[in-house]
Amino acid sequence: MKLPLFIAQRYLLAKKSHNLINIVTWISIVSVAVAAFAMIFVLSIFNGFNVVISDNIHKMSADLQITSVNGKTVNINDFPFEKIREIKNVELVLPTITEDALFRNQDKQQIGQIKGVPAELYTVERIDNSIIKSGSFGTNADVAFAIPGIGMAYYLGINPNSPFAMVQVYVPRRGNASSFNLENSFNTGQLVVNETFSTLQDIDETTILAPYEWLSELIGYDELASDVEIFINQSANLNKIKKEIKKIVGPDYRVLDQYEQQSTLYKMMKSEKLAVYLILVFILVMATFNVIGSLSMLIIEKKKDTSTIRAMGGDNSLIRSIFTNEGMIISVVGGIIGLILGIIAVLLQQYVGIIRLGDGTGSYIVEYYPVALQLKDVLIVLATITIIGGIAAFSTVRVSMKRL
Repeated sequence: MKLPLFIAQRYLLAKKSHNLINIVTWISIVSVAVAAFAMIFVLSIFNGFNVVISDNIHKMSADLQITSVNGKTVNINDFPFEKIREIKNVELVLPTITEDALFRNQDKQQIGQIKGVPAELYTVERIDNSIIKSGSFGTNADVAFAIPGIGMAYYLGINPNSPFAMVQVYVPRRGNASSFNLENSFNTGQLVVNETFSTLQDIDETTILAPYEWLSELIGYDELASDVEIFINQSANLNKIKKEIKKIVGPDYRVLDQYEQQSTLYKMMKSEKLAVYLILVFILVMATFNVIGSLSMLIIEKKKDTSTIRAMGGDNSLIRSIFTNEGMIISVVGGIIGLILGIIAVLLQQYVGIIRLGDGTGSYIVEYYPVALQLKDVLIVLATITIIGGIAAFSTVRVSMKRL
């Protein structure tokens, strides 16, 4: 053990002549520990919400989505469906249509998106599991069945258990329709509703799923689709399949994974996590003022010791190293204690459940605050504490040494 670190450790553990210094030192350690505990616990909560949101996006989203670079539609006659289906572990390749629409049910109306999907989509287990109430989907004679998100159904006052639940759909007419007459500006159709789906709230409240053929005819997309969705075996290598598909479709198409399909949402969550991290760093800086106070008092108390060290041949560099190490030890010990307690609290929340989300009535997707511990966050918190503690200790020692 190096001499400065050894002496700094003895200073921390030894009894001081003034009991107040001991108290302030332990207050410093506790304050840093509390800040470290808060950082790892709050960051883990953000990770938990990220996992919950990702799982809900995964329920109703394709593993890969192909869109056109040069326009908003894909010509399904020219698209290489068969070549993509031949790729190992590709299970479904489906064209879909997504269009902005106005939905009406009696005196209620809502703007959202209508998505036309082939019936084969519901053979995907995770999507079928998101459907609430069994019923019919597709077309039956002159009747088309649709599935609104549970939020959209609520806003429109649709009861899927009613045999007469219907929604009227208005989609903008293609071309240059500029008439103020509603009938001339929109294509209209009617859908019977006897099911709903539940996934991410933003999707639930804005989306209605409709049969692909029905929506294609309503909009006039005879040989067109908005995009092509691909579902793969969940044990397959997604990135490898994505690269193979990119080679097949060429530069005229984008191949997007689920993260890229919801890039705005994920970027927003990252920004929120960064903002909270910076707020917690500010709290840590405030806690470090206790370290500064404790270290300043210790330097004053050990004035005689510094004279002895100089008499024995020690220089100012050695004395600065001793007190800098002392400040670092206070910060790191507090940080490690806080991290250990924080990790224990996170694991208890994850496997036992301590803090409920809401009043526990089941109004939320999860009953307890979700958490997910990541090694990256632990290392970031430890590095942050070390850096801030080091800066505080170095600055304090440098200023205080001028007075000795």
